[in-house]
Amino acid sequence: MQIKHVEELVGITRKNIRFYEDQGLLRPRRADNGYREYHEEEITRLKQIKILRKLSIPIEDIKRVFDGEYSLDTCLDFHLEELERQKKSLEQIQEISRRLIDRHITLNMLETDECLEELERLEKEGVRFMNLNNTDTHRKKTAGALIGAFSMTVIMAAIIIFMLWAHLQDPLPIGLLVFIIAAPVIIIIGTMAALIGRIKEIKGGEEDEASKY
Repeated sequence: MQIKHVEELVGITRKNIRFYEDQGLLRPRRADNGYREYHEEEITRLKQIKILRKLSIPIEDIKRVFDGEYSLDTCLDFHLEELERQKKSLEQIQEISRRLIDRHITLNMLETDECLEELERLEKEGVRFMNLNNTDTHRKKTAGALIGAFSMTVIMAAIIIFMLWAHLQDPLPIGLLVFIIAAPVIIIIGTMAALIGRIKEIKGGEEDEASKY
């Protein structure tokens, strides 16, 4: 079975399938022509991955289950313990937020030193707050894609304007002018198409999700 059929059957993108292969979660065999062949075994494995990822099981833990280091029960027990820790942290964050709301705290009234001291104390006790060293990966990648597309579009638009100006100064045959202008127009259209595809990829990429673990 070809990868495009696997995409349709399992509902997992080609990029994610390749990512799972790179992570060692999937090992399709190759046909004589060198192309990967996906059989019922790979389909089942991908469905298992999809279930476990929807349960927020980290990639590394899924790999340990597939490699026989963990049983599924053990993996889920560890995961439940982690979820319980996350739950307690969220409850603590909710409690602090409610307390600030009940006291009608404004930004200027916020006792920053006292608040930070409490948060740091809770962190030492095991409460997990947002990691300020992490960046919003999706936003960063989206901004990069937008900047790249905008820069290319501006350059191509400038070329078109320059060619039209040059035509006014020294007229070219219309056919030649259209041919010359067509190239940057095609590049702009291709850039926009690539940008749309990239943004869709960023929004749902398993690779970005997996990088959290």
